[in-house]
Amino acid sequence: MQRYLVGGAVRDSLLGYPFHERDWVVVGATPQQMLDLGYQQVGKDFPVFLHPETKEEHALARTERKSGKGYTGFTVYAAPDVTLEQDLLRRDLTINAIAQADDDSVIDPFGGVADIEQKILRHVSEAFAEDPLRVLRVARFYARYAHLGFSVAPETQVLMQQLSTELSTLTPERVWQETAKALSEQTPQAYFQLLYDTGALSVLMPELSALWGVPQPPKWHPEIDTGVHTLMVLQQATLLSPRIDIRFAALVHDLGKGVTKPELWPSHHGHEHSGLPLISQLCD
Repeated sequence: MQRYLVGGAVRDSLLGYPFHERDWVVVGATPQQMLDLGYQQVGKDFPVFLHPETKEEHALARTERKSGKGYTGFTVYAAPDVTLEQDLLRRDLTINAIAQADDDSVIDPFGGVADIEQKILRHVSEAFAEDPLRVLRVARFYARYAHLGFSVAPETQVLMQQLSTELSTLTPERVWQETAKALSEQTPQAYFQLLYDTGALSVLMPELSALWGVPQPPKWHPEIDTGVHTLMVLQQATLLSPRIDIRFAALVHDLGKGVTKPELWPSHHGHEHSGLPLISQLCD
């Protein structure tokens, strides 16, 4: 039985970025062995345990196989014969598929360290396309690290585009959970820009996606495009306040401009009122 530090703690320590949680994967153990050692089981879908003293999460190494639609349609296999590399293979991005042993040695089978150095968000394997939630996760990590100069690998963006048809299987709660995390980052506008670029925004938040390509009067808005303007406002709100409700309000302040009749462009008289039902619709 061996345990390895995995995920965000390894990634952010390599980046020199602050982190607050440490997650572990345990190889070669059974649930009963963990219980005998005093760990408390908390995982419902697969074996996750809390350390008896630190309360840090320890998950048994596992594999996942697509067996249905959406982000819950997976068959999980967790047993002592699952290797560390097999467990890392199922993860979303290479920078999240790095492990660290108790002697501080780094296990990096998929080039995550190199991608950290090159500041690239890249999928680990083609299995990425089995889980639509990963579209939001990549966008959220982009919001987290864009200010450090990170970019998303073109081949990963292609897979994100292919996954857009499955995004409707995500529950509103799950979409908001990822969006709220993105809104709390330093560059939340990067989250929405990437979702727009990959076609995901038109599925998840069509009221917001409709703003791109809608012109505004150049005298007041030299950027002209309402989608571009909206993300500029979000960026400024982020500089002014850490509160995600304020940032969200900035994001949706101009939704009414998305339903202005084209023959009235670039004017948007009454958009403050026409946007109210759209805001309620998006929030629902």
